[in-house]
Amino acid sequence: MNAWPKYPLIYEINTWVWLGELACKSARQYTLASVPDSEWDQMASFGFDAVWLMGVWERSPAGIAISMRNEGLLADFRRALPDFVPEDNVGSPYCVRRYWVDQHLGGPEGLMIARSKLAERGIRLILDFVPNHVAHDHLWALMHPEYFIQGTQEDLIRDPHSFVPVNSHVYACGRDPYFSAWKDVLQLNAFEAGLRDVVIATMCDIADQCDGVRCDMAMLLMNTIFHRTWGDRAGRVPEVDYWLQVIPAVKKKHPQFVFIAEAYWDREWMLQQQGFNYCYDKRLYDRIEHGTAESVYLHLCADLPYQEKLVRFIENNDELRAAATFTDQQARVAAVTFATLPGARLFHEGQFEGRCVRLPVFLRRRPDETPDQNLQQFYYSLLEALRSKDFHEGEWRLCERMGWPDNDSYLNVVAWCWQKNTDRHLIVVNLSANHSKARVRLPWTDLVGHPWQLSEPLQTRVFDRSGDELLVSDLYVELAPWGYHLFHCERNWSS
Repeated sequence: MNAWPKYPLIYEINTWVWLGELACKSARQYTLASVPDSEWDQMASFGFDAVWLMGVWERSPAGIAISMRNEGLLADFRRALPDFVPEDNVGSPYCVRRYWVDQHLGGPEGLMIARSKLAERGIRLILDFVPNHVAHDHLWALMHPEYFIQGTQEDLIRDPHSFVPVNSHVYACGRDPYFSAWKDVLQLNAFEAGLRDVVIATMCDIADQCDGVRCDMAMLLMNTIFHRTWGDRAGRVPEVDYWLQVIPAVKKKHPQFVFIAEAYWDREWMLQQQGFNYCYDKRLYDRIEHGTAESVYLHLCADLPYQEKLVRFIENNDELRAAATFTDQQARVAAVTFATLPGARLFHEGQFEGRCVRLPVFLRRRPDETPDQNLQQFYYSLLEALRSKDFHEGEWRLCERMGWPDNDSYLNVVAWCWQKNTDRHLIVVNLSANHSKARVRLPWTDLVGHPWQLSEPLQTRVFDRSGDELLVSDLYVELAPWGYHLFHCERNWSS
């Protein structure tokens, strides 16, 4: 495989559910080793650069038992899957018993075959890594208590939700500093030198099996956050931060291996400095959902080298489904927005069909939902537009937009453009429920003296404009609520 593209398109799949649905279609069992070629072909036809097979590692029977005693989780299971039965709970993929591909999914051999099938189509493979915690029945909990945050019998009596006995030890349950502890997992001690060594070895083994990892809650392991969460229980703060030690050691053996951080609390830039190739852009998601167009505009004013290392998305396994979060038109403008910005772009299996049910990651199956064929066609057209070279290799620029003294609706509009030689696109979005007008200034100085054609593949419209007019008077746009333009801009040689 060649080097990763600068702005990869990534497709997240809930592996257990996906294989189960393949089995239901053909009345036979599937593992990663026996997935029909047509499924891999379809992923390639979408133009994806990488597939994230979420949840392939061996899950914990102890974790399943604990989750079945959690009334809150059981309510979530039944809310998502009204006919839920205990067998549907196959355990959390983030309660890892062992970094070994689950035999139900085909084991290491099945993963190797799947990776080969993807590589034949030019697609890379991403897997999970959970640095903060492991399951109660993970081998480390039995053999290496020094790898964990320890508790006492007094802790166990005082706070039984946050501490658990395992064999003759009391361990802290995994947590982040803002929420209650996760009862089904044990907290690893990021400051422990021996743990860091074994994590590096584990990560190198994972890197032998895939092309990149998505690191769960990566910011929790940073020295400042870990010390604030655990204080003296963690011991002395190391001189070198966790990721500054782990990532270079793995990349020494696997230079092309990509690290993706699930990151929150404005720690994205710091994690990039510690070696992550990409970090979640949850801030953009929140601003699209709850903020204003101006807040999105200001977000996009950040330095380009920072933006190029962000993962843009409007849904994933942690978020609500986009079709359930946004109205139909909002979902479309949100998709155009995240998919045409610099950085990695993450699509979630089921997003194209407009699935609305956010499935708890514990479950092996999901409810039937009728596909939204219009939305599906929209996404197929969007992915086709994204094949243009400028979206992958071109220069991105945020465009200035202006209004009039008696009309400030231009503040609802955000615009940006891409250029790679003669390949050019202009994207204009109205991120509001109001009819909006604006003038958009294009940065292309070679417009003058030529007629230009602005075509919209997603809405099958074509506009002819004079380059002189565009350069002098800017591009006038008038957008309905949650409207958008995705223009392919070409010089009109026939005029």
